[in-house]
Amino acid sequence: MTEPVPAAWPPAPIRTERLVLRESEARDRAAFIELFASAEVGTYIGGARPRAELERTVSEVPGRRFGLFVIELDGAMVGMITLDRRDAERQGHVRPEAGETELGYLFLPWAWGCGYAAEACAAALDWFAGALPGEPVVLCTQAANDRSMRLAAKLGFTEVERFEEYGAEQWFGVWSAESGIQQ
Repeated sequence: MTEPVPAAWPPAPIRTERLVLRESEARDRAAFIELFASAEVGTYIGGARPRAELERTVSEVPGRRFGLFVIELDGAMVGMITLDRRDAERQGHVRPEAGETELGYLFLPWAWGCGYAAEACAAALDWFAGALPGEPVVLCTQAANDRSMRLAAKLGFTEVERFEEYGAEQWFGVWSAESGIQQ
């Protein structure tokens, strides 16, 4: 299998109409803890993690790694986006040899319903298409997660398959720069 050459990381901050996508900083630590401790955020990803555990284990500069964007609104973190390699052992792939990049996103509950996820994910996908032209991006979400299902459609992901994983039906789709964002 030919691995795509990783893009330079971190990219310069990406600015949208309302948001900034950037690398993690120390000032984001409290928001990372809030995100992973939230019962609402954890609903479709295996549940919330105990706040005390997070306070002990989250690093001073959390999430500083290739493919993780902090989403900032008015100077504060409201969520995060990841572009990671999908584990070859998991179900759901568009290539026989696996290795696709998977889009993930989490936003603080108060930021839901404002269009931030669509705006930020579209910007991250545009960046990815420029950094790694022709590479597909996949997304997997619980079929019961109506918000994620609507976002996948709006971003231009097309269904590839559904399967059972983690005790629930999963929806698996693919995006390419040619499919574009649905306005």
